[in-house]
Parts: sequence; C-alpha cells; structure tokens
Amino acid sequence: VQLQASGGGLVQAGGSLRLSCAASGRTFSDYIMGWFRQAPGREREFVAALGRSGLSKDYADSVKGRFTISRDNAKNSVYLQMNSLKPEDTAVYYCAASALRIITRRSYDYWGQGTQVTVSS
Repeated sequence: VQLQASGGGLVQAGGSLRLSCAASGRTFSDYIMGWFRQAPGREREFVAALGRSGLSKDYADSVKGRFTISRDNAKNSVYLQMNSLKPEDTAVYYCAASALRIITRRSYDYWGQGTQVTVSS
C-alpha cells in the first residue's frame, strides 16, 4: 500500500493542525493505521494507532487528550487532529499501515513520506 501524508505546517503554540494520510494500492480497511513522529536528533516515536473499524484506538501519553486519530475507509484516509500544540510536538510526522489483526505500536509494514509540523513558542 502507498501512503501520502499531508497537512503539516507552522503553527503557534496552542494552535491546531489536521494531518491527512491518503492510501492507495490495497484494501485500506484491511490495515491498522498509525501515526509516528521523529524530532531532530531523536528516534522515531509512536503517536497514535487506530484499528481497522475505527473503534480501537491507542495514544502515546504525551498526546493523549490533545490528539485524535480517525479514519474514513470510504476515502481510504486516516487523519490526525492535533489540538493544543506544544513546541515539543515539532517533528516530521509519518503515517503507517500494519497488516496485523490487533492494534499495535510497533509492527508496521508500510510508511508514508512524512510531513513537517513546526510549533513555535
């Protein structure tokens, strides 16, 4: 499956952004979808994951209550609504797809190219 992330940009602290990830090539609803991020000089980290039906969700503690992951299987897309952004949220954000049957933070098979999110203080 091919993934294309978009929606990044520059925003002030406290602001909001909505990331989108469009999928193509396979049956989108067969995949668990996740968002990850990588800040300069740091390892890539898990942000959020969403089950195939959209019912099961998992969030990193650092974003819980501020970020919301969702999907539209009819549009082959997954989204990440980011509210109350902080400078420490600055990173390149990646969407990813997993063929596992249960929600996961680790085993992802396909990755998008990333979109930059910069939060100014």
